[in-house]
Amino acid sequence: MVKINSLEFENVKRIKAVRLEPAKTGLTVIGGKNRQGKTSVLDSLAWVLGGDKYKPSSPQREGSVIEPHLKVTLDNGIIVERSGKNSSLKVIDSTGNKGGQQLLNSFVEQFALNLPKFINQSDKEKADTLLKIIGVGDKLYKLEAEEQTLYNQRHTIGQIADQKSKFAKEMPVYTNVPPEPISASDLIKQQQEILTRNGENQRKRDNCYALQAERNRLADKVNSLREELKKYQSLLIKADKDMEIAFKSAEELTDESTSELEKNISDIEELNKKIYANLDREKAEIDAEGYQKQYADLTQQIENIRQQKSELLNSASLPLAELSVKNGKLIYKGFEWDNMSGADQLIVATSIVRKLNPNCGFVLLDKLEQMDNDTLIEFGEWLDQKGLQAIATRVSTGDECSIIIEDGMSKEPEEQPQQKSWKAGVF
Repeated sequence: MVKINSLEFENVKRIKAVRLEPAKTGLTVIGGKNRQGKTSVLDSLAWVLGGDKYKPSSPQREGSVIEPHLKVTLDNGIIVERSGKNSSLKVIDSTGNKGGQQLLNSFVEQFALNLPKFINQSDKEKADTLLKIIGVGDKLYKLEAEEQTLYNQRHTIGQIADQKSKFAKEMPVYTNVPPEPISASDLIKQQQEILTRNGENQRKRDNCYALQAERNRLADKVNSLREELKKYQSLLIKADKDMEIAFKSAEELTDESTSELEKNISDIEELNKKIYANLDREKAEIDAEGYQKQYADLTQQIENIRQQKSELLNSASLPLAELSVKNGKLIYKGFEWDNMSGADQLIVATSIVRKLNPNCGFVLLDKLEQMDNDTLIEFGEWLDQKGLQAIATRVSTGDECSIIIEDGMSKEPEEQPQQKSWKAGVF
């Protein structure tokens, strides 16, 4: 893990002459007032280590006739210099072998040269960077797309189920009515069948009276025709028996009433309205139950996808234990980026950049005056624990500064007795 041992810059942008040996771990703060050359130090570091794409548009200090000279010594023994009219690059390793920008690129992460560039990205861009590092971006976004589709379906189904349930509850319920609509023709048919049976009963009654008349006629015949007595007595006995049987049968007959059917026929339209109302309510309740089941099924599918997302991220090698991605946004300690503390934002950004290139052991941060002292202490402690190095600028001349830049120059050691670095909260 490569870090910066020392730097020497002359005649670059606002810099006249600056020399600095940053702390090996923790936070080194470059302080000073506005327009004194603090940012020029970081720009120079980015240029000498990052290559010509970081070269300032006007690299030579205004008013100077001496060309820029930049020198950085790294803790792996490599010395990097840019100097001369064309600001040519010279890279020499600890054995004296020469190299070039390709060698520097192997251990210098581009975001490390400008950490605020990562910090100022959109939430999605930051999350994409992390997912690209851990190699699960495509899978996670596919799962999130499936989750969103199912969530939208479930939301629609839930609304329909609620509407159906509310509609069913508002519908009237009628008791003591048949479960199915009644047909008027069926009622008329039943009435006709009863009338037919009643007609048969009347026929039997008429037969009784006819037999009675016949008996009386035969009795008269007996009285008037004694000579035929035997013959007619036999007929009389038979007639008596038939009459007796017929009357006994007739006494057991009961006529059925058609009044209820007649009333039902007249009320059938109103009755069917109630029956249809009951059927509609029953259908609405069944529909509501169906949509509620669909809602529950979609909920289970969503939970399954969320579990897959969780397992995917848990199996990935994340830069921080409590760092994750949800709905395309970074989540750390349960908070999205805009709700993280300033220190946590710096820690997350540094950890991700560190993961991009594990060989790079430093980051550069400009304009750290937006952070309060507690944030600087917390960030410095974390850097020190992780063995990382950060060099930052801050509009300040206070005790938190490791070096002060005035008019393009760093103060001499005698003017600034002891350089300070933020290690474990002490400076």
